[in-house]
Amino acid sequence: MPRRNHLIDLARIGSMLIVVVFHALLWQVLLVDGQVRVVPWAPGPVLWAISWVATIIPVFFVAAGYANAVVVDTWRASGTSYGAFLTLRGSRLLGPMSFFLIVFTAIGTAAAWAGWLPEAAALSRQFAQLLWFAVVYQLLLAAAPLAVRLHDRFGGWVMVPLLAGVVAVDAAVRLTGDLGLQWLNLAFAWPLAHQWGIAYHRGWFRTWPAGRLVGVIAACAAVIAVLVTALGYPPAAVAWADVLVANLLPPTLAIVALGLAQTSVLALLERAGVAARVGEGTARAIRVANALLLTTYLWHIPAIVVSAGALVGLSLLLPSVAPVLMNPLLLVVVVVAVVVLVVPLIARAELRLIPRPGPGTPRPGWAEAGYALFTAGTWAVWQLGAVLHPGDLPGALAVLAFAAGVLALRRATTLTVHVH
Repeated sequence: MPRRNHLIDLARIGSMLIVVVFHALLWQVLLVDGQVRVVPWAPGPVLWAISWVATIIPVFFVAAGYANAVVVDTWRASGTSYGAFLTLRGSRLLGPMSFFLIVFTAIGTAAAWAGWLPEAAALSRQFAQLLWFAVVYQLLLAAAPLAVRLHDRFGGWVMVPLLAGVVAVDAAVRLTGDLGLQWLNLAFAWPLAHQWGIAYHRGWFRTWPAGRLVGVIAACAAVIAVLVTALGYPPAAVAWADVLVANLLPPTLAIVALGLAQTSVLALLERAGVAARVGEGTARAIRVANALLLTTYLWHIPAIVVSAGALVGLSLLLPSVAPVLMNPLLLVVVVVAVVVLVVPLIARAELRLIPRPGPGTPRPGWAEAGYALFTAGTWAVWQLGAVLHPGDLPGALAVLAFAAGVLALRRATTLTVHVH
C-alpha cells in the first residue's frame, strides 16, 4: 500500500469543492426591475434527495482520520514528545488562521469605527460561524495520538461510546424540542467519522469483501429513510430556505449513517483501483490542492461575495445579457475560478506567518498550553466575532484571546530546548 493514498486526498478535495458549490448556491442574487435582491434558495424535493448523495462532507473527516493516522505513526517513530507533535502540526495552522483573522478583524473593526457598530458586530458573528470547522479540526488533531492508540488497542469498541453519544443527543433533542442541544453532536459525530478514517488506515473497510460493503451502504440508506420518513428528521442532508433545520450542521444520526455509507463507497472505489496510479504531475497537483484546503475553506465565502458582486455589476451595465450573467451556474463557475486563481496567492502571504521550528524540542508544557489557548481563541471568535471596538467588548476579547493563542503557540514552536 503506498504511503500517499491519492484516493483519500481526492476525497478531501471533493469534499471542499462541494462546500464551495453549496455555499455559492445557498442564496440567489436576482435583478428585479433593475433592483438587486438577495433571497435564500428553496430548491424543492428533488434537490433534497440529491443532497443525500452530493453531501460528502463526512468524508472529509474520514480522510482527516486517515491522514492523522499516518502523521501519528511518523511521530511515534521519531520518538519526540507530544509537545513536538503539537507544534509541528499546529504551527502549520497559524499561517492560514492568522492571516484570515487579521483581515477579518480589520474589516469588522473599520466598519465599527466608521459608525456601523451594530451591523459590524452582527455580521462579524454571523460570518465567524464558518470557524466551527476549524475548531473541530484543531481538537481532532490534538486528540489524534490518543485516538490512534485507542483504536490500536480496542479496535471498533472505541466507536461505540461515540455512536451512543450521537443517539443520546438526538433523543434528547426530540424529547425536549431544544434544537440547540444538537450542537453537542460536534463532540460525537465528527470524532466518530475521524475514527473511521483511522480504522480505514488500519485496514478496515478497504479489506472487507465487496458484498459486506454493499450491505453496509444498503443498511445506512435504510436507516436514513426510516429517520426521515418515520422519525421526523429533516428531509435533506443540508439546510435551505425550504428545509430550515439541517442534518449536516449540527450533525444528526442521519448524517452519521450517511458518512458510514460514504466510507464504504470510498472502500469500493479503492478496491476498484481508482486513483491507485496517477502521473507525477497529477500527484503534485493533488498534493498542492490538499495543502490549500484550509485556505480555500476560509476564503471561499469572500470569493462568493466578490464574484456575485462582479456579476451584478456587469448585469447592471449590460442589462441585455443579465439573464446569462445572473445564472447561478455561472456564479459557481466564476467562484471556482476565483478560488483557483486567488487562493495560491493568499497562501504565499500565509507562509510568512508560519513560524520556523526551533532546533530542539518544545519546553515542557509550552506547546500544550499554547495549542490549547490557540484553539480556545478560535472558539471565542467563532462564538463572538472579531471586532476591536469598546462597544463590542465580547468581540474584542475574542480577538485578544486568539492573538494570545497565536503568540503562545509561536513561542512554543520557536523557543525550543536541546535534549541531551
